Amino acid sequence: MSDSKATLTLNGESKDYAIMDGTVGPQVIDVRKLYAQTGMFTYDPGFTSTASCDSGLTYIDGDEGVLLHRGYPIGQLAEQSSFMEVSYLLLNGELPSKAELDEFTRTITRHTMVHEQLTTFYRGFRRDAHPMAIMCGVVGALSAFYHDSTDINDPVQRKIASHRLIAKMPTIAAMAYKYSAGQPFVYPRNDLSYTANFLRMTFSVPAEEYVPDPVIVDAMDKIFILHADHEQNASTSTVRLAGSSGANPFACIAAGIACLWGPAHGGANEAALNMLREIGTVDRIPEYIARAKNKDDPFRLMGFGHRVYKNYDPRATVMQKTAEDVLRVMGVTDPIFDVARQLEKIALSDEYFIEKKLFPNVDFYSGVILSAIGFPTEMFTVLFALARTVGWVAQWNEMISDPAQKIGRPRQLYTGPTQRDYVPVDKR
Repeated sequence: MSDSKATLTLNGESKDYAIMDGTVGPQVIDVRKLYAQTGMFTYDPGFTSTASCDSGLTYIDGDEGVLLHRGYPIGQLAEQSSFMEVSYLLLNGELPSKAELDEFTRTITRHTMVHEQLTTFYRGFRRDAHPMAIMCGVVGALSAFYHDSTDINDPVQRKIASHRLIAKMPTIAAMAYKYSAGQPFVYPRNDLSYTANFLRMTFSVPAEEYVPDPVIVDAMDKIFILHADHEQNASTSTVRLAGSSGANPFACIAAGIACLWGPAHGGANEAALNMLREIGTVDRIPEYIARAKNKDDPFRLMGFGHRVYKNYDPRATVMQKTAEDVLRVMGVTDPIFDVARQLEKIALSDEYFIEKKLFPNVDFYSGVILSAIGFPTEMFTVLFALARTVGWVAQWNEMISDPAQKIGRPRQLYTGPTQRDYVPVDKR
């Protein structure tokens, strides 16, 4: 807590409000007593100037292009760590020892199977159902199968539920893909890594075993790390809001998946790839660059710029190199990837995009990589949900453990009619 205070003067009367300090980042004015003292609320659509909680998980400095998980820069984690290690870090606050990582990985691996009756849920969906629709339903249904880990007041049950969600999400996601493709489900294998296991469950078929290339496994692991957590975004805030009511963890994560499904949030990488397909060939890039600069044209370059980052997205730096590695290994010759490379080159050297800080973001590269690996675009947001589950779970655990947390209840600026009397229908 800072010694300085913010003073608000209303109708000649002044009230002081404490200024709170984080370990890094902007100070925060504590307005919790504002309504009690003044009878007024603050007005902040989108909560862009409001801290809904205090958190020790993730820090973003959008102006400087900084993303830290528990203090560690995202670039270092993506290049030197693994998704399992980052998951442990987010859940526990510190990087694990070798023994701790081995035990954590073993625990997650032993939880990758899903209840066999859960497979019948998939058959209730239409074959052409969007995989995210399936994810919402199946993840929410987990609470009907795992009654022994729904008591949010029991730390042991919270831990078990956290491990189950992280472990089962790849299996549930792979099954969603298999169902939409009309292929049989593939069970997990305990001798494979978290990411290799997911790739095998997704692309293996009974007639032919799938042995993932180490470069592809590494690329997917990096994608998972880069999407693991991103502070108080829309889906994370949804998980926290749902959790504040005391809802079970499976329901909270299902709520997060539903929010992530929105094209303004988790669907951005799909939109970026669709844009590349619309452009089609390299010779059409100048036409679309001109359209992007025309304020009267509704066309926008997808995968460029970011709501938070006003500098280069630090995750995009890792993705750029990973994209090159994947395209080289896969030997992909699709003209869409030529369009991506050239569009990136032009945007990074064009004064218009530099001035407006419209740099390629993580969604621009991840869509290219996932498509090259073989994922259909409708699976992109599912993969995002798979990776973000660890962040959601860590945020949920932090919220439940916070003695200051209370049920979320945003207020409003009412602009509807004032009180009026009911008029019977025959007199209107």
